[in-house]
Amino acid sequence: MERLVGTVSRGLRAPIIRQGDDLAAIVVDSVLAAAKSEGFALRDRDVVAVTEAVVARAQGNYATIEQIAEDVRNKFGEETVGVLFPILSRNRFAICLKGIASGCKKVVLMLSYPSDEVGNHLISMDALDESGVNPWSDVLTEERYRELFGYQKHTFTGVDYVEYYKKLIEDCGAEAEIVFANNPKAILNYTDCVLACDIHTRARTKRILKEAGAKVVCTLDDILTSSVNGSGYNDKYGLLGSNKATETTVKLFPIHCEELVERVQRELFEKTGKHIEVMVYGDGAFKDPVGKIWELADPVVSPAYTAGLEGTPNEVKLKYLADNDFASLSGKELKDAISQYIREKDEKAENLTGNMVSQGTTPRRLTDLIGSLADLTSGSGDKGTPIVLIQGYFDNYTK
Repeated sequence: MERLVGTVSRGLRAPIIRQGDDLAAIVVDSVLAAAKSEGFALRDRDVVAVTEAVVARAQGNYATIEQIAEDVRNKFGEETVGVLFPILSRNRFAICLKGIASGCKKVVLMLSYPSDEVGNHLISMDALDESGVNPWSDVLTEERYRELFGYQKHTFTGVDYVEYYKKLIEDCGAEAEIVFANNPKAILNYTDCVLACDIHTRARTKRILKEAGAKVVCTLDDILTSSVNGSGYNDKYGLLGSNKATETTVKLFPIHCEELVERVQRELFEKTGKHIEVMVYGDGAFKDPVGKIWELADPVVSPAYTAGLEGTPNEVKLKYLADNDFASLSGKELKDAISQYIREKDEKAENLTGNMVSQGTTPRRLTDLIGSLADLTSGSGDKGTPIVLIQGYFDNYTK
């Protein structure tokens, strides 16, 4: 009988993960137990996705405010530090800012406006338009910002991030000065020592500042790239991808995840005979249409995945074929014609890039697409499903 169900994404419950736990064994056992409990079969090319949060927790990859402060002092000494383009987040950046401020005598915090990099708005676009300010050229002091826009609270969190971040800095014993600009070179009017805190534009920001004569430029992936006084670390991403663990510690992005995904794949094959792909996922890459927040605050969606998840989709648009190539057909004839077209495409392993029949298909990497699906499935709250099993993702109309 023809299979009538395509892609299925299941959140799988697992024990609460603690530092030192054998996460690979827990993942394998959880997948097998769920399959037995719910009565579904595992298949070749299923995908098991594990949230980065439990990977880092099992690794014990944490750092304290004091350890962050020590590394900031190591990088900048006693200089005034320009903290450039941080995202507006109590979870993602507030504890990092405490650590940064604890390592400085003075922080010049330069915020992008009207929103941060991932779409958290300080002010609305309408308010910006009404003010007559040019965000590409105008640099605002805190006083001028308040004159123009007053005290603005975030739509969802109810926090005035200007006030919140300033108080965090001062509570750590550092002097705080806040400015608003979108040109990174504006910070050089205040200090030539800069910690650029943007995520996906960080390489460009660093290049611009160095070319403009900055003395010291670091990005968040330069901080805690090795252990400081026994801290966790991330040799590739530093503080990028970290989030709040307690009021004084952050959980860092997990490290060396390749060993985990390969072991889980190997053990699942040994126990099921099925070749299952495995990935670690963080934030999905999607945008909220109401809050305007682009979810991706991690440096990548997936820090590690098995080889079968490399690449991008190579798919055709069914509605294009139905409306164009096979517009004269209907019913079984139409289905058979489209199925044959897809089979021939797969047999030829034809790359459809630039071909009209693929227009409208999603031009993103498989790991970004599947990681986004996993993130939406597991959620960020109390579902208790840090493992996601995705089945049928690689099926097409012919399967």
